Amino acid sequence: MEDTTDTIRLILIPAQLTEIPQPPKQLYCRGVAPEEGELMLTVVGSRAYTSYGKEACETLISGLRGYPISIVSGLALGIDAIAHTAALKAGLRTIAVPGSGLRDDVLYPRTNVALAKKIIDAGGALLSEYEPDFAATKWSFVQRNRIMAGLSKAVLVIEAGEKSGTLVTSRLATDYNRDVFAVPGSIFSETSKGPNMLITLGATPIRTSADILLALGFNIDTESAASEIEIDLSQYSEQERAVYTMLASPTEREELTVTLGLSVSDANILLMKMEIAGLIKDTPLGLIRA
Repeated sequence: MEDTTDTIRLILIPAQLTEIPQPPKQLYCRGVAPEEGELMLTVVGSRAYTSYGKEACETLISGLRGYPISIVSGLALGIDAIAHTAALKAGLRTIAVPGSGLRDDVLYPRTNVALAKKIIDAGGALLSEYEPDFAATKWSFVQRNRIMAGLSKAVLVIEAGEKSGTLVTSRLATDYNRDVFAVPGSIFSETSKGPNMLITLGATPIRTSADILLALGFNIDTESAASEIEIDLSQYSEQERAVYTMLASPTEREELTVTLGLSVSDANILLMKMEIAGLIKDTPLGLIRA
């Protein structure tokens, strides 16, 4: 039997896209078309990402491993490509919505054609309302954002400037009655101004994968407890046990210091000992259990 998974074909428009204003009149697909009821999370962010944004994206998506969640993004350079790649590594289905047609010779950006092939080979899909030979234009990226927002139950913004095109997708998500999630960042970072502004306006702040799962309606209490590796803390000091307990979710070093009631010097010594012991590690999201 001929393998048709990499052919470009018209598919039925998913029900959730028929609910939005100006739904696509047609939808082309390469790969496995979305199923009815498929839970999709759109992940978007800056092309000019930082190391913080990259690690946040990879860490958050990695923590969704094993859950029936498909990651949607735009195949663009930056956070989009990182999100697709992280989903593939986590064994999650991922769907790309480029701002071009789906033929290899017009697929944009050219540097991500190989990534597009990996997405298809892994059981994901490429979707576009544009004719297969359509070359990307400036307006086509803005127009396709409504498809990414409309497909998903929620949109997660990793990094974006205050006037970033990424925020168009989050605004559309709000218009379509979808949830908006945002990863908080430093007040000194230009790429965190967008997410921080969204949180001020009511977006759900995301610091852990558990935050995403809970916001999407998963009951993770029993599941996470069953999968958690138990560590014998009896050999550690009372302060070390307290730190480990507080790090059920990523926590900033300064917050731990205040909560423990220690001086900065004593707290740094304690945390350094725990890092050397392999109990905790420092990440851009904060200190976490190792």
